[in-house]
Amino acid sequence: MTSKTIYITDNDMRRLRELIMVARQFKKEEEKYLQDLEAELNRGKIIKSQDIPQDIITMSSEVHLRDLNTKEEITYQLVFPDQADASQGRVSILAPIGTALLGYSVGDIIEWKVPAGVAKLQVEKIIYQPEANGEDLS
Repeated sequence: MTSKTIYITDNDMRRLRELIMVARQFKKEEEKYLQDLEAELNRGKIIKSQDIPQDIITMSSEVHLRDLNTKEEITYQLVFPDQADASQGRVSILAPIGTALLGYSVGDIIEWKVPAGVAKLQVEKIIYQPEANGEDLS
């Protein structure tokens, strides 16, 4: 993952920190995934939910991406682990791609290591962002 500044809503930060704490307490997730998410949260800039720009990926956002290696277009919704369903395009925040998406914006290129090398996805469009629709996710 890169060192670009990412933006995280105060509500998402609170809920994700709680997720990490609960997952560690019950040993429900692999520690590596929790550490990766924690590292992303630690470098994120916190913004009040009502002030987050509409082009930032937040929890529950649905995004349209382009794989820069294969040119394939993909749509994902960033969700909590209990809502993840690959067949529906719902990717967990604890999956490497989910952690990588959080806080990025339209036009950004997201890079992360995969077994075959480095995956590169460009954020093409935010299809849905809860905060942009006035949803209170506190």
